[in-house]
Amino acid sequence: MSGVSVLHIYLVLTPNVLMLDYAGPAEALRMARDMGALLALHTCGPQGDIPTSLSTGLSGLEPLPANLPPRSMVLVVGNSNEAVDYATDAARSVVQWLRAVPQGTRMASICSGALLLAQAGCLDGRHCTTHHTLIAELQALAPRAQVVADRIFVDDGGVLTSAGITTGIDLALYLIEQEAGPELAARVARRLVVYQRRGTHDPQMSPWLAHRNHMHPAVHRAQDAVAREPERNWTLSALADVACVSPRHLTRLFAQHTGISVVVYQQQLRIARAKELLARQGLPVERVAEACGFASARDLRRVWRKYEPGSPAAARGMVQ
Repeated sequence: MSGVSVLHIYLVLTPNVLMLDYAGPAEALRMARDMGALLALHTCGPQGDIPTSLSTGLSGLEPLPANLPPRSMVLVVGNSNEAVDYATDAARSVVQWLRAVPQGTRMASICSGALLLAQAGCLDGRHCTTHHTLIAELQALAPRAQVVADRIFVDDGGVLTSAGITTGIDLALYLIEQEAGPELAARVARRLVVYQRRGTHDPQMSPWLAHRNHMHPAVHRAQDAVAREPERNWTLSALADVACVSPRHLTRLFAQHTGISVVVYQQQLRIARAKELLARQGLPVERVAEACGFASARDLRRVWRKYEPGSPAAARGMVQ
């Protein structure tokens, strides 16, 4: 990650913060940092000591920073009783501070934290979401926003919003994948023992995190190896050696615990990598095929048709 600077994430807490909104994403980000992600975490707020939803206290919060480093993200954490909590002087001071955050700073929210972003005008013209019980209130506070219901989280470029509670962890894993890559995000998800939950109206699960909602260490070892080098021509025997089981046993275990075959899993990761290279770097299809382990551009197109609409060429430069 040469040349990449640290991302400073400021988790903004107000009195009576909902503990799971804070602790879930914070622990995921902390684990990613400890595993090598270039993240610096700051827990801050209008008060140094605050009560929480569990009637315990948090102390040692940093003050809201007067200045932010060049690469910063402000992540506003939700509360347990926003109707009361957001009518306080502490919450109003956070709104005032948010209004002064330099334009271009990336913003995010967990659960009802979106209401504070709305009051500060940070959601105007944006697609956003919040907890399902607060959708109408968010739309009233941000009439110029496009509020989306039934979504785990929404990424509108400079602003990310989540439904909150456990979905704050999903948002954190998404941020980790963006900053440190899919393999590290998958490692954090495994450490958290996270079962990915997605409904028919939710964002599509990343292929790098899919098929990981199991507990079998041998299958995880094989998946880790493929995720590290999806372009490698993995033989079943080589993966079985990594997994420390026989090839026949790995085949059975993989199908049992992921619902797909080893070949399909590698193909899905190769296509995911190809999509990234095509969209973000705009490389020629031939170079992408080679970089992703396909025998030829024709082979890439053949596998692409199994999992994606359109063609690889049509995906070039389409950054999402």
